[in-house]
Amino acid sequence: MRVVSGSCKGMPLKAVPGKSTRPTTDKVKEAIFNMIGPYFDGGYALDLFGGSGGLGLEALSRGMEHCIFVDRDVKAIQTIKTNVEYCKFTDHVEIYRNDAERALKAITKRNLRFSKIFLDPPYKHQKIKNIIELIENNRLLYEGGHIVVEHSTDVKLPNTIGGVSQIKHEVYGITAITIYQYC
Repeated sequence: MRVVSGSCKGMPLKAVPGKSTRPTTDKVKEAIFNMIGPYFDGGYALDLFGGSGGLGLEALSRGMEHCIFVDRDVKAIQTIKTNVEYCKFTDHVEIYRNDAERALKAITKRNLRFSKIFLDPPYKHQKIKNIIELIENNRLLYEGGHIVVEHSTDVKLPNTIGGVSQIKHEVYGITAITIYQYC
């Protein structure tokens, strides 16, 4: 697992110890960023189920100016901190140990909005539609912004959820990527 492109291209990333987290493969990560970028000129990103921080770090490496990482697992939070320090992005991140719904409520109170939101929840406990509804209802995504969802291939997501519409769906083995855009 590594940063695929940008200012930190090739830097190896640590994985979360144990089997509770499934890191995004480099192949899938590269495909995601080719669909939504591939590079950015600033903006805020949210990596809501951070894991090792791979998606948010890739976004920063490709030009995002700031990323908020959220995960509820202590080992994941420590891994994100280690990877952020290794990539020298400590001045460009916020890292919180929290569950997704509570984190979104806290973010809403701060009146933050994002250009890119990454959702890679554990495959066994997915509430993707509810999370996207919270994001959309609280106007956390800029117009033209993307929600990138990594999920199991047996999860079928609707074409539209509130004001966001599915613009891309790809399958990579047991992993599916669905991308929504706020118009």
